[in-house]
Amino acid sequence: MMFQALTTGPIGTELQMIAAIVGLVIGVVLHEAAHGYVAFRLGDPTAYYLGRVTLNPLKHIDLWGTILVPLILIISRAGFVFGWAKPVPVNYYNLRYGNYGPVMVALAGPGTNFLLVVVFGLLARFSPPTTALPFLFVTIALINAVLMFFNLIPIPPLDGSKVLYLILHHYHRSDIVEFLERYSFYIIIVLLLFGAGLVSRFVIGPALALTRLFAGF
Repeated sequence: MMFQALTTGPIGTELQMIAAIVGLVIGVVLHEAAHGYVAFRLGDPTAYYLGRVTLNPLKHIDLWGTILVPLILIISRAGFVFGWAKPVPVNYYNLRYGNYGPVMVALAGPGTNFLLVVVFGLLARFSPPTTALPFLFVTIALINAVLMFFNLIPIPPLDGSKVLYLILHHYHRSDIVEFLERYSFYIIIVLLLFGAGLVSRFVIGPALALTRLFAGF
């Protein structure tokens, strides 16, 4: 999960990074909680029994992904924030609606990020322009837009892979599923290291456009 600090202006870098961390924590916590809640509603209580269907960030925070890595990036003034939360465990065999159950659970995360883009984008639009609130709110909205589009990439373990799996299952292409499951980690690393153009076109660009739509910037 990633946020690129694309917003610039007279407000200092320190405030920008603080806003990025706030947005990242809100985004990843609600994203994972939504997975657990929808899974519970569809018949799988695994996340519920483990205390993951909650808005308590302590239940979702990953020491490295939510704290140490973003903190190191802030201290080093890397210019961007990258992080993640602990994935919510789901037993897909417990879910209703057959092959559509995992898709519904997966899309709950990006769907929640979309709602956060709408809420914080509108807050940015109608906040007093002479305060730091519009900057804070638009940063949170942008982070959630990036989280949404990044997680919709159809590579496991990202949420978009569940949609791709549904399509591949329809065409009986289990060979492609096995390939993606085996090499997904390497594919994502290559994408992040060498696919800047693709990430910009299919993640950053749409995220900026969606944020501007609601924030009005």
